[in-house]
Amino acid sequence: MVEIIRGALGIKEGGSLPQGLWQTEQIRALERNWAAREGQPLYALMERAGAALRTYATLHWPDSRCWWIFVGPGNNGGDGYVLARLARQIGIEVVVIAARAPDQLKGDARRAADEWQAVGGRVWLTEQFDGAQQPAPDLVVDALLGTGVNTPLSPLLTKIVATINGLAAPVLAVDLPSGLNGDTGRAMGAVVQATRTLTFIGIKQGMLTGDGVDCIGMLDCDPLGVTPDDAILPAAWRIDYPLLSTQLTQRQRACHKGCYGKVLLVGGNRGMQGAIVLAARACLRAGAGLVRVCQHPEHPPVSLYQPELMSLTTADDEGWASVRVIGPGLGQDEWGKGQIARYLTDRLPLVLDADGLNWLAQSPRHQDNWVLTPHPGEAARLLGCTIADIETDRFAAVQALQRRYGGVVLLKGAGTLIYDGERVALCCEGNPGMASGGMGDLLSGIIAALLAQGCSATMASWLGAVIHGEAADLAATDGERGMLASDLLPLIRKLVNPDTITS
Repeated sequence: MVEIIRGALGIKEGGSLPQGLWQTEQIRALERNWAAREGQPLYALMERAGAALRTYATLHWPDSRCWWIFVGPGNNGGDGYVLARLARQIGIEVVVIAARAPDQLKGDARRAADEWQAVGGRVWLTEQFDGAQQPAPDLVVDALLGTGVNTPLSPLLTKIVATINGLAAPVLAVDLPSGLNGDTGRAMGAVVQATRTLTFIGIKQGMLTGDGVDCIGMLDCDPLGVTPDDAILPAAWRIDYPLLSTQLTQRQRACHKGCYGKVLLVGGNRGMQGAIVLAARACLRAGAGLVRVCQHPEHPPVSLYQPELMSLTTADDEGWASVRVIGPGLGQDEWGKGQIARYLTDRLPLVLDADGLNWLAQSPRHQDNWVLTPHPGEAARLLGCTIADIETDRFAAVQALQRRYGGVVLLKGAGTLIYDGERVALCCEGNPGMASGGMGDLLSGIIAALLAQGCSATMASWLGAVIHGEAADLAATDGERGMLASDLLPLIRKLVNPDTITS
């Protein structure tokens, strides 16, 4: 597994995004290491960033002739000053609006501002700027703050961000939308809503989860010639279906159903049969050999909904199952409590979801044989905190969950995070259409099926997440609003057979 991810580091063929995700301090360390190795000043990277921005802006907005560039007090603002100077060289009308006077800047940012002014460039201070007196922009560049945000924005910066968001022009964010914490993915109050973001050196881990997914717009990465060194590994890894689908190899011709595992799913209390049926159907579609369901006895047999599903007719599975799923529609009454007592095990691979997690929160225990799949509300109950606490730093939350409960933890949400005690993976598949009932039940079934077919808990979680999200992305071609969990079932089958997919 490590080799799969390590081998994916760097720009993949076709110019797609790199797999490595970085914390902001790691990026600064990579820059320092590059400067020492190459014997060049860090200002050389600022020049490269400005040149990359000019190329990027002219590529994506070739007809734009007036750029408003908002510059901040640090090196992100320095990138903006370099861009202003280079844009002027190709005939772009540039308006520079600064949060801090150039003579108050330091280091490379001061040098970049001085070089802009040396060629006759003017700087408008924010409090003096009257946009009505300037030509309207057809491109706005956000070079305010970059990666340096870890506290709430000041009133001045909040006002500038509001100004940027209120302009009727596309917005290019330099490295990171201003106001976004690059490590956690949390908006620190106001945040720039970018049309596109060009990030440098590597993708910051907070860009693809939490608030980041709504403010980065279209994301591209330019390494500026800086290659990661072996001494610093990414803080997290971006996973997607194209990367991991290579693990779904063709089956041997002489196989039989017993080769692909027996999954028992426990749940489906009164009024919640749909949850366990969806999980079981997804388990079948993801390739489990045999699937049996333990549900409340008042419900009709699950075979009425899917003939291939079997019902559990005795008090336990008598050693039948090779994998168990506990939780979809389980409920928190005495019947649900009884199923937890009967089927919770530390011997078999186990997926715990929904009310299975709520029972775990009431009686915490640490096991290494399970995959836990909480959404932020369930995660908050498991950690005894609030949903806001979870969403403030999803990376910290998923690691805290794994340390407390063991196994592999998959924290659902925009930018699903998976942590197995060694590495954090971030799944960037999926869309808002998944915000509907039953989607999580499908995920439990998919992961269980992959476990039954011999995947490790880590790989089953990674593959389950990307198959689930990719299926939703395919279903979204008919629209996100109104997407049903059951819409994904035929797509799950297609995705676990990548050899059947044609480009």
